[in-house]
Amino acid sequence: MASRRELIRMTDAEVAGFLAAERTMSVATLGPGGRPHLVPLWFVPGPTLSTWTYGSSQKVANLRRDPRATVLVEAGESYEELRGVSMECDVALVEDEAGVVRIGSALLHRYSGSEEAATAAAQFVRAQAAKRVGLVFTPTRVTSWDHRKLAGTY
Repeated sequence: MASRRELIRMTDAEVAGFLAAERTMSVATLGPGGRPHLVPLWFVPGPTLSTWTYGSSQKVANLRRDPRATVLVEAGESYEELRGVSMECDVALVEDEAGVVRIGSALLHRYSGSEEAATAAAQFVRAQAAKRVGLVFTPTRVTSWDHRKLAGTY
């Protein structure tokens, strides 16, 4: 019989579908004193997760010192509904304007829900890009769980 852990693990396709459906990731970086610095961010899913943030933010300062982060995306209102993905990631900072604009445009498209809205906001994205840094999270370890697979039995 498979272990309980194996029963709730998501397949790669399930992980991709889950990340595509969810909207907020929690990102933990290490602050200057060594304690976790935890922030929620919107993201663009794919083989990597991409987002942008202000270049002067604490998370960017942390990532300049140590370009590693842990990302958590979770859902569920009760124990039997819990599902999530935790990823240990290497993080690349994107500082060229074209790269930051690409990420900002992708975020706007994803969260506005339409190409038209993203296109209309292109000037806003270009103006913001000068103050922002793109973040690309490349998973090095992925852990997933979907308690719904247990069908209420524990």
